[in-house]
Amino acid sequence: MSTDELRLRPIQPQDDKHIASIIRAVMPEFGADGPGFALHDAEVDTMSAAYAHPRHAYFVVERAGRILGGGGIAPLEGGDPSVCELRKMYFLPEARGLGVGERMVRRCLDFAREAFFHRCYLETLASMTQAQKLYRRLGFTPLCAPLGRTGHFGCDHWYALDLTKPPG
Repeated sequence: MSTDELRLRPIQPQDDKHIASIIRAVMPEFGADGPGFALHDAEVDTMSAAYAHPRHAYFVVERAGRILGGGGIAPLEGGDPSVCELRKMYFLPEARGLGVGERMVRRCLDFAREAFFHRCYLETLASMTQAQKLYRRLGFTPLCAPLGRTGHFGCDHWYALDLTKPPG
């Protein structure tokens, strides 16, 4: 599959069940299916509505009408209003290794800058090694502790990126 066949677009209500299914399939693959993970967030079943608010955006990647994954940006819960969070970025195995993750992160960061956020935060797991390589390559720096009140106490790695600097 070439990346030319892939389309990145804003989520629509008819995508909700597909994204929920992807999140529920991918998270356990990385050991993220217990308490304290995004898998249990109420918004998983209604992502289009959850991201329809100001300064929120969720994007899906599709090929031939089939949703292969997604990722979003929203204000960090319980944090500084100038800080956003990169949220719920998961892809089916067939979409991995094709640069889709980088395209998604860059699109989300573009939106974050357009929404006047100054810093982007994310939470991940030690087992998500490829994602961590991507985050570091894009300029995210590791943090020693989590920010905000995401409720994702199962995550064990945290990163942030200064959005006031030109994208790299």
